[in-house]
Formats: sequence, C-alpha cells, structure tokens
Amino acid sequence: MPTNPNGTQPFEQDLDSTLEAVDKAEAIVVEQAMKAGFDEDEAHQIGMAVRECVVNAVVHGNRYSAHKKVHFTVFSRDNRFTIKIADQGEGFELTAVPDPLAEENLLRHSGRGMFLIRAFMDSLEVKKLSPHGTEVTLTKALGPA
Repeated sequence: MPTNPNGTQPFEQDLDSTLEAVDKAEAIVVEQAMKAGFDEDEAHQIGMAVRECVVNAVVHGNRYSAHKKVHFTVFSRDNRFTIKIADQGEGFELTAVPDPLAEENLLRHSGRGMFLIRAFMDSLEVKKLSPHGTEVTLTKALGPA
C-alpha cells in the first residue's frame, strides 16, 4: 500500500459537460494516483471509478448542458486519496439506484456504475448541494487500512 502522511495540494478543475471531459478526468486521476504511490492496477481501478462518476455527472446530472460544469478535485490527506466530483444537476438519491445484482435488474444498465465505484473505492459519499447539484466523494486508503 502506498503511504503519503503529508498530503498534497488539491488539483481542481471545472470540466465541460462532454464525454471528452470524462476521458480527461480519468487521465488526471490516474496520473495523480500514481504520484500518490498507487501501483498501476490500483491507479487504473481508481480511474475507472472516476470515469463512471463523471459519466453520471455529465449524462444524468448536467444532461450534457453546455451551460453546466463538472467540478473535479483530487487530493490526498490523512492517508486518504480523495476525489470530489460535483455537477449542477437536479440531484439523486443513492438509495434509489437499483442493485444491478438483483435478479430483476440483471439485464438493466442502471446501477452498474455505482456498483463499480463501490468495488474499486473504499468509500462513496453522495451529498446534495444547494440550490442544485450533487457532490460525490470517493476515497481510497493510502496506507494500511
């Protein structure tokens, strides 16, 4: 496991609500994860989690609106590698996302992204923003759990 007790300066960027922004966010987080000390496999798993989350922000949150941005922040502190992704959409309830492993949902696409995010990250938090938007916080331990 990588260790980084001192933390890093946050990397912040506002991304357009496009699928190109998804690729950009994934590339940025993989690079930042490698700098933090994760191995290549872990960095790519983190990248896949971020990819799923940014796709949700662009497609479901901002609905590809050219007038809306996705705010993207990456930092490490207190032995935690943290990514925050915020959209400007209407928001959603995590409990309303269907379980993709439930028999009735096996052929549906909905919920698979959240399943992958949970599989690759140590924690997932969803917070409604005021007056609108959703902020998702993903974390991964930098040292022994």
